[in-house]
Amino acid sequence: MPTRKAQTIHSQASDAQVDGPSLFEQALLPLVGKIPASKERKHKVPLDAARKKANAAAARAAMAAGALALPPGPLGWLTILPEMMGVWKIQKQLVADIAALYGKHAQLTPEQVVYCLFQHTAAAGVRDLVVRVGQRTIVRRASPLLIRTLTRRIGARLAQRALGKGVARWLPIVGAVGVGAYAYYDTAQVAATAIDLFEGVIEVDAKVLPEDSPSPA
Repeated sequence: MPTRKAQTIHSQASDAQVDGPSLFEQALLPLVGKIPASKERKHKVPLDAARKKANAAAARAAMAAGALALPPGPLGWLTILPEMMGVWKIQKQLVADIAALYGKHAQLTPEQVVYCLFQHTAAAGVRDLVVRVGQRTIVRRASPLLIRTLTRRIGARLAQRALGKGVARWLPIVGAVGVGAYAYYDTAQVAATAIDLFEGVIEVDAKVLPEDSPSPA
């Protein structure tokens, strides 16, 4: 028979599934609206510089996420969204910096940022934004309505991930270490996607995708 604590976790997880997508959608929209500036300049060996930048950003993300995951129990649930937003901010800046190291910051679009941040966790929601055609990568522009649709779909996926983070809050120290480790891994994946994207030839399609263009997540 489930314990009282297990019943509490299940109840909170159910609430997160109901409320999560709308909350995550609201949190995601500001992240994809503006391209951050970068102090980096085009590097002679951008791959090496990008990897160093990625390692530093991953370490910062791990520390930030781990610190916010320390509060135990119900209080810890309140830190899930701030934790993820803090990591996204670090990752968004990382994408801008890697683009700058490859001399492609001027070409950076919100669609590329969304693709780099979420391709490894919500691929179905972003796969139509970036299309490989031979040696070229075509970046397709999205209308504001489509961006909202994408953030809704991505938010639904991230809300599912948040359930695991919520359960980890009941194990303060061990949970914080696990959350920090995942933030490090997640940021490394963002960097790998960005490096793969910016190492190739990028073309931005002038045609704006309609709202119903992407396949459902």
